Amino acid sequence: MKKPLTLGIMGGTFNPIHYGHLVTAEEAFYQFNLDKVIFMPAGQPPHKKDKEIISAENRYLMTVIATASNPHFTVSRLEIERKGPSYAIDTVRELRRIYKEDVTLYFITGADAILEILTWKDSEKLYELCHFIAATRPGYSLERFRKLHLLPENDSRKKKPSVFFMEVPALAISSTDIRKRIREGRPIKYLLPDGVASYIFKYGLYKKASL
Repeated sequence: MKKPLTLGIMGGTFNPIHYGHLVTAEEAFYQFNLDKVIFMPAGQPPHKKDKEIISAENRYLMTVIATASNPHFTVSRLEIERKGPSYAIDTVRELRRIYKEDVTLYFITGADAILEILTWKDSEKLYELCHFIAATRPGYSLERFRKLHLLPENDSRKKKPSVFFMEVPALAISSTDIRKRIREGRPIKYLLPDGVASYIFKYGLYKKASL
């Protein structure tokens, strides 16, 4: 009998992608024995109104550059080609349609994003369709998460998400800091792959003129 695929979905804005994202995906691949990790750049992130979000195509191309050397990584255009906001539930449903029932899905994201999971579109249905891997920084407190997902004793109809925590030291790197460094002319070397840095500088991304 054919073994079902076990796929990681690395969702994110990737604005820009950096080593924190890549280390997180690699650690999830190893710890959860995944067959591959699909990087899923968001087309229109529904929870982010940041004016610094550059075009989806640029973010997609930088993600391709960053992941090209890893045979376990692939990049999908699913969300950037879909019209409207990029909701996790739509992506997971589409992957379920593509792979039928022969797949186990793990949605990989930061613990801070997981804290907001109850606000996501069709969140209870999402719990049924995939597991979650919550990447945390060393020393990150899980208390807020526990409180957020404690269900009222008198309401058994609600479902809890299946969440696994994974500590990733490289999460100290942030896209926000990288964008700030670029604007200020400070170094970004060793924070993200050289190919991504070259792409950013070649096209003048994240400078005031490009916003």
